[in-house]
Amino acid sequence: MIKIFMRANPGEFVNYVNALTACGAEPVLSMDLSLADECDGLLVPGGADVNPVLYGQENTASYGIDDDKDRDEIFLVRKFVSENKPVLGICRGHQVINVALGGDMIQNVPDAPHHVSLGERGDNIHEARALHPFIRDLYGEDFVINSSHHQAVDRLADGLLPTCVSDDGILEGFVHENGRVIGVQFHPERIGFAHRRPDTVNGEAIFHAFFALF
Repeated sequence: MIKIFMRANPGEFVNYVNALTACGAEPVLSMDLSLADECDGLLVPGGADVNPVLYGQENTASYGIDDDKDRDEIFLVRKFVSENKPVLGICRGHQVINVALGGDMIQNVPDAPHHVSLGERGDNIHEARALHPFIRDLYGEDFVINSSHHQAVDRLADGLLPTCVSDDGILEGFVHENGRVIGVQFHPERIGFAHRRPDTVNGEAIFHAFFALF
């Protein structure tokens, strides 16, 4: 069985765990990074903002910073990429991958209300446009995704290729030129499997694309 490592405590990130399990994988959630050695792939989940110092900026709009988490997840991304093992980054995870590989961030997107969570009403949704065959093959040229973020990838790290943008031009996904790394700004675990919704694409496709790399 394919083992996917997540830097987390057991019992956290239930939606991600359920998505991985639905795909036939064994999620390994631990704060002990040595357990990543026995895993086949890495999932970097959503969460709070990455410390801007890690991409050469002063803090102008970042909050919820956890330096230990930043350090550990950046280490894990670099480790798995160097070992040519598949990596999937979702929301914050998508941003962590970019920072780990040398890119930077927009600390607050220009039209934040278009992208942030709607609170008790759940995720925002908006249209996106494909820029790369990877996402075009999954969802077509134009499609609708969910959204719950106020930051976004700005300058892409070397080797990362954009796959889609939002209708207001915010990067919503990338793949690495090595074909082993997938990042999405949206939350496929919240629009697939038990959380499938009729007004967006099916998030399961992202997970199936990830598992096709093994």
